[in-house]
Amino acid sequence: MSTPARRDRLRELLDAVVDADNPDVGDMARSTHASEFHFSREVRRLTGEPPAALRRRIMLERAAWRLRRGETVSAVAADEGWSSPEVFSRAFRRTFGVPPSRAGDVEFRVPAPNGLHFHPPQSLWLDGDGSSKSPDPGRLMVAHDIADTAYLIERACQLTDEQWRREVAPGQVVLDWDGPEPSVGAVLRALVWNKVVWLATVEGRDLPDRDGSTTAEQLAVQHDDIGKRWTAMIAEYSTAGRMGDTVIDALCDPPESFQLYGIVAHVLTFSAHRRALARSMLAGMGVAAGPGDPLDWMRRH
Repeated sequence: MSTPARRDRLRELLDAVVDADNPDVGDMARSTHASEFHFSREVRRLTGEPPAALRRRIMLERAAWRLRRGETVSAVAADEGWSSPEVFSRAFRRTFGVPPSRAGDVEFRVPAPNGLHFHPPQSLWLDGDGSSKSPDPGRLMVAHDIADTAYLIERACQLTDEQWRREVAPGQVVLDWDGPEPSVGAVLRALVWNKVVWLATVEGRDLPDRDGSTTAEQLAVQHDDIGKRWTAMIAEYSTAGRMGDTVIDALCDPPESFQLYGIVAHVLTFSAHRRALARSMLAGMGVAAGPGDPLDWMRRH
């Protein structure tokens, strides 16, 4: 998370294609420091459309959206770069099958093999591939939680032993049964311990003794193991369609029932809270750890 974000080349190319200051392909290419030939070839390779045709379609979709909102044909034609309302009207009719005056009768998006469309008010939208295996935000959050926890522990390895144990938040309690978490070390240990407890519950194992003296380096090793087991457990039960299974904990008084998907939601909720606490505490000791944004993490992975 501390490494620079990778360049999003597709995003750069699309920005050049739809930029109002780039009316032709030569302008688009120059804005990306590429030759017209290489720019056109790369856009066609990544989108399946020549840049001029792609720009024209996106501009017409945006024009249709603006017309549906009640803007005038002359204003839209001028803003979108058409030489005259008459030329714009002919292009609009060829694309949508109706004149601009009837823009409200049609959807502003037109079929596109690459699924790339104008998205109001000033964005682009890229359709998914329509496969049955749609991305699962739950699995993304599980993966990000593991990766971000590992990153925070890695950053904490920069602390001295005194900083690791320093009680910068006396009396801080996240969950009553976990006790106080006044230091960076206590918060990060609790982050990992929460998964240890629930894994033992799900796997039917005895709960190991809790070690309150673990160093950041030792915790990194422990988390590597726990993180892999936690991720594998979720993947196994999800694939088998068993996230609705219930664990009845007879050790609770009175006994309590926990469904697996509720356990995962519980862990993710308090993990996110503790990661925010750890970030704040690390920052107070001069160790920057970034915002922990899943979108940033996705860009880097």
